Amino acid sequence: MNTAATALIAEDEALLAQALHSELTTLWPALRVLATAGDGLSAVQLALQHRPDVLFFDIRMPGQSGLEAAAELTDAWPDETPFPLLVFVTAYDQYAIAAFDAQAVDYVLKPVRADRLAQTVARLQNALHLRAQNQHGSANLDPVLSQLRSLLSASTEATRPQQPLQLLQASVGNQLRMVPVTDVLRLEAADKYVRVFTADGAEVLLRTPLKELMQRLDTQVFWQIHRGSVVRASTIESVTRDESGRLSLCLKGQTERLSVSRLYAHLFKAM
Repeated sequence: MNTAATALIAEDEALLAQALHSELTTLWPALRVLATAGDGLSAVQLALQHRPDVLFFDIRMPGQSGLEAAAELTDAWPDETPFPLLVFVTAYDQYAIAAFDAQAVDYVLKPVRADRLAQTVARLQNALHLRAQNQHGSANLDPVLSQLRSLLSASTEATRPQQPLQLLQASVGNQLRMVPVTDVLRLEAADKYVRVFTADGAEVLLRTPLKELMQRLDTQVFWQIHRGSVVRASTIESVTRDESGRLSLCLKGQTERLSVSRLYAHLFKAM
């Protein structure tokens, strides 16, 4: 089977990207590599622009990891187009491989081996063939979202300290303010900072990335509802679903509506 298809390669090491492209050309002549990205943000933009059939995403990239880029892409992906098949590229890491195997997500180890890549190509061709035979209506993203949630969760749990964070050291002008986590209502990523909204109506800034904060917060108390947005679950007043099926929520005493991404919509199953 030599199924015609398109692909995007996201790999920050140019020589490795070139090697993967070369091996794919040999193993899958009918595959057209539409673009190569060197970081996660570019990978998302190029994927939305080209809408390839297959994505080869490096796990470790500048700006965003391959997992984070794939998660962002699921939220921006158009409903009428089947989501690309995902293959993660990773250096040898027994933990990562166990996580991928548990989720039935294909992966390629660095340096790329032709025999292992040939197995991946065969799986992709078979999956695309089955998809072509059953292409009716919009694509079902649920399996992809479930896999990404599990992989992202496993990645976070692997580095989570035993004790949740109790205090945040935040900047307020030229001063440092100690903010008890119990006072925090919401956190929002903003460029190199995280905006922290507290119960007394104040807003302070943290230099710690939101991803690192989430590794130290109690996930039963704080729910991530978007790549750049975390809320205290007990302060959620209402959740609304619009005509397209997208969710948004409002916190108690707040008028601003916060978007809930597809990746975290499962938190509101009753909706």
